[in-house]
Amino acid sequence: MYELKNDYFCPMIFADTHTHIYLNAFDADRTEAIQRAFDEGVKYLFVPNIDVQTIESVLALAQRFPNQVFPMLALHPTSVKSDYLQQISIIEKMLHEHENLVKGIGETGIDLYWDKTFLKEQQDSLEIHAQWAIEMDKPLIVHARESHKEIFEVLQTFKNQNLKGIFHCFSGDYENAKQIVEMGFLMGIGGPLTYKKSTLPSIVKQFQLKHFVLETDSPFLPPVPYRGKRNESSYIPLIASKMAELFDTNIETIAKITTQNAITLFKIKDE
Repeated sequence: MYELKNDYFCPMIFADTHTHIYLNAFDADRTEAIQRAFDEGVKYLFVPNIDVQTIESVLALAQRFPNQVFPMLALHPTSVKSDYLQQISIIEKMLHEHENLVKGIGETGIDLYWDKTFLKEQQDSLEIHAQWAIEMDKPLIVHARESHKEIFEVLQTFKNQNLKGIFHCFSGDYENAKQIVEMGFLMGIGGPLTYKKSTLPSIVKQFQLKHFVLETDSPFLPPVPYRGKRNESSYIPLIASKMAELFDTNIETIAKITTQNAITLFKIKDE
């Protein structure tokens, strides 16, 4: 297992393609947490907002850490309620105002784990976000929880329209993964890959590294040995270490390929 080494320069470059570093869980040490990530070689942090209330925080972080923290805007599926069209209208305005700064449309999707009340609205919201992604030529960041079937039904209507993106925190089965790959999307792999009872390893190793990016979804879903604690971007190398084990390669290879996948998808100029 890779050990975190904050005391020396890490030559590997990683990307955390999904972190909520702006949430209250980081209020006491946000700057330090970001610096720890940089110290571990996590050079790029991609930050999705949740709703209209979190846009300002996301944009402020990106402006504070240019070329390292990149904002993504959308309406999270669990925030889709009766007023979703009003929120979407505000988000669309902000997207156009900050088009050059925003690197992705996310996170959107469908979540049927907590509540099925607004399924129709979530489907409509996902469709709107997918249209934005195509029109603005930006990747779509998809949240899928007990909803792969419903999401595929929406996204299939955009077939052959150059829609691309990430199924963040991939938690589906082999058939779901196969369909994601066939659609031209990547799978975001995080802390659950390291969990003892996770089925992810058996699925992940059936695909090529070109189909994956790494993420934390911090402060949620920390990898072993931090399970049960707050997650943060500096733990990305632990996820990469597990990937290296699965693919019988070294962590340097995992860093190189998954980071390049992210750089290509988000059109980042590697400096």
